[in-house]
Amino acid sequence: MNKLSRRNFMKLSAGGAAMAATGTLLGTTAPAWAADSSYKPMFPIEKGAKLRLLRWSQFVSGDKKLWEQNSKAFTKATGVPVEIQWITWTDVQAKSALAAQLGSGPDMIMGWYDDPFIYPHKLVDVSDLAEHLGKKYGGWYHVARSYGYSDDEKRWIAVPVGASGAAMTYRQSWMQEAGFDSFPNDFDGFLKFSRKLKKNNHPLGLALGHAVGDANTWTYWVLWGFGGKPVNEDNHVVINSKQTREALKYAKALHETMSPGVSSWLDGNNNRAFLSGKVGCTMNGISIWYVAQNQFPKIADDVRTAANPIGPVGHPTTFNLFTQAFIFKYSQFPNAAKEYLRFMLEKPHAEPWVNAMKGYVTPALQGYADFPIWTSNPNVTPYRDVLKGTHFDGWAGSPGKKAANALNDFIIVDMFADVCIKGHSPADAAKTAERRLKAIYD
Repeated sequence: MNKLSRRNFMKLSAGGAAMAATGTLLGTTAPAWAADSSYKPMFPIEKGAKLRLLRWSQFVSGDKKLWEQNSKAFTKATGVPVEIQWITWTDVQAKSALAAQLGSGPDMIMGWYDDPFIYPHKLVDVSDLAEHLGKKYGGWYHVARSYGYSDDEKRWIAVPVGASGAAMTYRQSWMQEAGFDSFPNDFDGFLKFSRKLKKNNHPLGLALGHAVGDANTWTYWVLWGFGGKPVNEDNHVVINSKQTREALKYAKALHETMSPGVSSWLDGNNNRAFLSGKVGCTMNGISIWYVAQNQFPKIADDVRTAANPIGPVGHPTTFNLFTQAFIFKYSQFPNAAKEYLRFMLEKPHAEPWVNAMKGYVTPALQGYADFPIWTSNPNVTPYRDVLKGTHFDGWAGSPGKKAANALNDFIIVDMFADVCIKGHSPADAAKTAERRLKAIYD
């Protein structure tokens, strides 16, 4: 999720502003799944409406299949065709920024983290939709509100969708071979476990490249686990702290147990490394277990998932790859776009989507924690609760453009890489991160 530099902007804009040219057009054929017979539009759909959605590509096949199936059902129910462009995770932020800059492109985007806060004034007010869904389905998780509601704009600028939850994935037989009867539940135990795995040639694998999901999730998890944070409640930079330095020391020790090459890993590298037997443990969404069941039956029965160990702060500090949907004001069909998002996130359509993914996306609505899928298998259950008590990336400060820019610049990931890869001292790495954060916040 690279920041949109001048070079990236020129590279993207050179290809033209039409970003949906390679999309999948839905609604042109009869859907295989019928809409709920009780469905009635909440928003008055514009005459002649047609929609374009830009969203990140799936990591599990059930995601794309059901998302497109539900989109076809929306077309059948409303007559509004939906064109979907599936793009790589790392391209979403740049193309979203390009659309905001040019004032043209897709009507809607399923983006990452707090990107909508970079250009909130260019986004449609979706307060009516967000409040409808929240009231109907048990309310939003606190972190979901952080990613969707702008205190500055005093309105919802995005509709929270959910998170590709972060949990530990490991091989049961290799855990037992390392002398553990159960997966460790704290940082000290996890480090001992990782050292034993490394000794047995089954190293840990955690991404330290600019991976949108995997690198951010584990570095923030460790930082928060020791009580470190980028900024305080007043948005003053406090990254250069004893807690941060302790987190970096711990990360350095963890890195010594990792597979070679993690410095260049992006999202997907750890999946492949785990499924090929090169690593014995990683932090990931449920996609590894999902793919193992379908494509690697010999190891599928040995794959296990577990909640992330807890650091010295004494409570879970899981950080998750969060996605939300937003609508640009340049869209000619804002009501149709809001109705599409409502249709996709209402229970009759959201539950089959989550089921098809086996819980790969944990919904942002608290009422959906009751879906039977979460207790269908012990490997699925850890992902049910990943949004409880978690923070947004700019915690403990305020959501906004500054927090979004800090995340997009990978400042926290780079700080960890400075120590683990480049050999900088924790003190020097924290000072570098402090300087970079102050350039944004001050």
